[in-house]
This record gives sequence, C-alpha cells and structure tokens, in this order.
Amino acid sequence: MDDEAEGDLAGTTVTIFGAFVDEDAERFEASMVPFEERTGIDVVYEGSGDFETQIGIRVDGGDPPDIAAFPQPGLARTFVEDGAVIDVETFLDRAYLEQQYNDVWLNLAEIEDIQAGVWYRANIKSLVWYPVPEFEEAGYEIPETWDDLIALSDQMVADGNTPWCIGMESSGATGWVATDWMEDILLRTAPPETYDAWVNHEIPFNAPEIQRAGEIMAEIWFNEDYVLGGTTAIVTIPFGDAPDPLFEEPPGCFMHRQASFIPAFFPEDAVLGEDVNIFYLPPIDEEYGNPVLGAGDMMSMLVDRPEVRAVMEYMTTGESLRAWAEAGGVVSPHNDFDASWYPTEVDQQYGEILQNATTFRFDASDLMPQQVGQGSFWEEMTEWVNSGDPDNLEEALIDIEESWPE
Repeated sequence: MDDEAEGDLAGTTVTIFGAFVDEDAERFEASMVPFEERTGIDVVYEGSGDFETQIGIRVDGGDPPDIAAFPQPGLARTFVEDGAVIDVETFLDRAYLEQQYNDVWLNLAEIEDIQAGVWYRANIKSLVWYPVPEFEEAGYEIPETWDDLIALSDQMVADGNTPWCIGMESSGATGWVATDWMEDILLRTAPPETYDAWVNHEIPFNAPEIQRAGEIMAEIWFNEDYVLGGTTAIVTIPFGDAPDPLFEEPPGCFMHRQASFIPAFFPEDAVLGEDVNIFYLPPIDEEYGNPVLGAGDMMSMLVDRPEVRAVMEYMTTGESLRAWAEAGGVVSPHNDFDASWYPTEVDQQYGEILQNATTFRFDASDLMPQQVGQGSFWEEMTEWVNSGDPDNLEEALIDIEESWPE
C-alpha cells in the first residue's frame, strides 16, 4: 500500500488480539509506533493469557478482533474451517509474499487451501543455555553430537555437578515443555516426512519412531543424577523459574534446553553472551542433519477493512518487528529484516542457527488438533513425568492415540 493510500486512513483504529502479555505486549506495541506515526492508524493491542479460550468466545459472540495473533496454527485451523479467516492473497499478491518470506513460512500459513495469515515473529526452540564462566572454568566443551551431550552430562555428574534444570509447570498449559523435547528429538531421529505424518495422524501417535524419541528423552528426564530436584520435581517447577539455578554461585545446573524467548525470565542483570550463552541442541542421527524446531505468531485477518489490510501488509515487513527484536528474544521470519537490529551476539546466533538448519519444523503440538496438541499430548506427557517411571511411556502414547478426534 502506498503512503498516500495509507494517509487516507488516518484516524481509523485496528484491533489486534493475541497471547503475548506484559513485557512482550509492550515490545509489540513499540513495534507498531513507526506505522502509527506514518499512517495515523491507531493499532490497539489486547493480550490475554487465556487467548485460546477467549478468541473463540469473541468470534462466536460476533465480536471478533480485526486481527488475531495465533500462536498455534492448529487453533487457527478451527477458525479457517468456520470461514472466520480472510485469505491474505485476496489483497496481497503471491509474488510479494514470496519476496517477503521463505517458502517454509508461506507453507506453514497455508490452511485449507487459503493463505490464512502472515508470520510475524519466530522462536527457536532447539537451544541449550549454559553458564559461561563456570562452564569454561570446568573445562567443558560445547557438544557437537548427542553422544557428546550425554558424555558431557556424565562428566558433570562425575564432577559433582547437576547437568540439567527442567521445569514444566505452566498453569493450564502444563505439558508443552515435555512435548517440545519429544518433538526436537523426533526431528533428530526420523525423517521430516515422519514428523509431518505424525502431525497429520497419517501414522499412529504411538508409532515406533515416536516411542523411540520418548525413550531417548527419558534417558535425560528420568535420570535422577541428571536433573536438579529429580524427575518428579519437573512437573511442579514453573518453566519460567527453571533456568534460575544457572545464575547461582556455583550453578545449581549447567544446562537448560529452552527456546529463544526464555531470557525474558532471566535475572534483570544477566548479560547474554557473558553470563549465559547458547549452543544448538546437537543432532542424534547424522543422516537427518541439523533440524530446528520452532514456533511463532501468525497474524490472521478476521475483519476486512482498508486499514486492517494496511496493518496486515506492515506485518509482512521486518520493520514491524524491529523494536521487539532490538529488545531481544525474538527471531524475524521476514526476508527484509536487517540482522544488525539484533541486540546481542546471542540474538544473532538465533538467526544463524535458523539459517544453518537443514530442516525447520513448527512445534508439532501447535499443528495438531487442539484437543490433542493442547490437550491429551500435554496431559499425558505430564502424567508420564509425574509417575517417575519411564516405562509408562507406551501407555501414555496409546492414550494420546485413542484421544485423536475421528
């Protein structure tokens, strides 16, 4: 949309409803300011920790936001099927979208044969955080392979240290930390086609490949020597508190696998790259290369007005994420994003890891039907971990398989 057309929209208002709140909401609002100043359009954002429930209530009640920021394509699918989402290609042509995004992002936004939205923000999940000074002082080296990672964990135990901090309590969303681990491991032990087939229920949820991924995960999660507080403590530790022991003196643990958003939960005086840094969660089976598990927010248009189209077009640009990226903790999916906007070496590493990925896949639980991806998968993984018995994995996977909607 040209500047003159945007200028004609001054004084209008566009509402956006999403799941990011608090500091993230402030960063999003700051990213909208350049657009608001240029166009005179007032972008009003409302965030909710209960977005998944509230968006359905609002749409069903005839009060949809102009734009919904969906953190799960599986959730967006429900609204696409109900005809509530407007195809982006009715107002942005394909050539422009291909200029702004790599195919992976366009494919992820294609639901039921329409372009159901545009990707705004990405998170990388295949990361391990570690305390730099103590890690180096102990003589530990960044693992290049999964075998190296296990050997490093064993060395830490031998040295009297605890390798891993893990916490998965997340209120009504408890379980996603465990599903993330399983998904990351599956991408390292099976072809991406198997991952896709699992997401789409073209293979059973309890297929042998999924069972194997869970067993590899259990080698860390159910090892009492590896996990701070032991296995059953994992369920009660809030995910945002889980990395805290990295910052203790001496560290309560030396490794924490979590996505690129987690620094928002670090101590305020923590310096990324100095106090803590990241390494890529290593590959397991060499033939599957360097896969990356990720997630993000897709902006979908629910109400069609010229000013809403203008905001949607702005969302396709790197500038729309700049202020948030400069604050740290997010990765841009936009082709025109300037890497110099990343504030730290760690943020730049996120971008490099994404670029070096041989495979990128979205969080599987976010792509599955809601009653599985944000329901039985979360619940059964939580029960499995809480049981303290790795042999209960098979039963958990069978229960999830039986919960899949007809």
